[in-house]
Amino acid sequence: MSEGKTYQDIIVKKEEGIGWITLNRPHRLNTMTIDMMDEFLSALNEFESDKDVKCVVITGAGEKAFSAGADMSMFTGMTPSMATDGSIRVQGVLTKLEQIGKPVIACINGYALGGGLELSLACDFRIASESAQLGSPEIKLGLIPGWGATQRLAPIVGLAKAKELVMIGDRITAEQALKIGLVTKVVPHAKLVEETKAFAKNFIDGPPIALKAAKHALNYGTQVPLDIGIKFEAEAIGVVASTKDLMEGVSAFMSKRKPEFKGK
Repeated sequence: MSEGKTYQDIIVKKEEGIGWITLNRPHRLNTMTIDMMDEFLSALNEFESDKDVKCVVITGAGEKAFSAGADMSMFTGMTPSMATDGSIRVQGVLTKLEQIGKPVIACINGYALGGGLELSLACDFRIASESAQLGSPEIKLGLIPGWGATQRLAPIVGLAKAKELVMIGDRITAEQALKIGLVTKVVPHAKLVEETKAFAKNFIDGPPIALKAAKHALNYGTQVPLDIGIKFEAEAIGVVASTKDLMEGVSAFMSKRKPEFKGK
């Protein structure tokens, strides 16, 4: 990260091609504030431009929570217009997370509730500890999700299951989340970081330009009619076909060796 850059509510580090962002309010179950999300966006922007970072991992400090959602103090004295503005502001951060041209993994070490679940939904992959619990409990407080769950949840788990999660608001276990496709895999709690690093290895050694193109084609091409989506795909493959990484990949395949992708 930039020299001298310090954060109050998150921990940021680079390690072997992975950019780690850890929500760091364990005494409050890593509940999120506007200040935290501003810091999060700053770290995310730096990782996006850092060519040494091949994959981003989001997790929570401590043993209990990925994030239990928004800090409830945010709602004190909040007017309708303030609620809308705050929602849009955090939605912008999570949209940035979703759009970053690098793979993003949510390393879910405990509760992923409310806004914590919404944060994970903006990631490409979700790896959960076997002790994790996930849910969208806002309805039990007389609220609805405001950071993207009503839009991102249904494409992942289906509309009927999304309605169940949002409109009933019960928590589900990691294994239940795996069964409905909400998480990518479930691992023993003691091996969560190890398994997340192993999963990230798929991207650290991969071709950065092709990974970015694949992510964008999947994210955006699926939001439009098929004839437009496949045109988007064709244009994307045209870009990838011009890269030195493709030539390296073909050469390595023919030579029966491991490719060394440079992102060029």
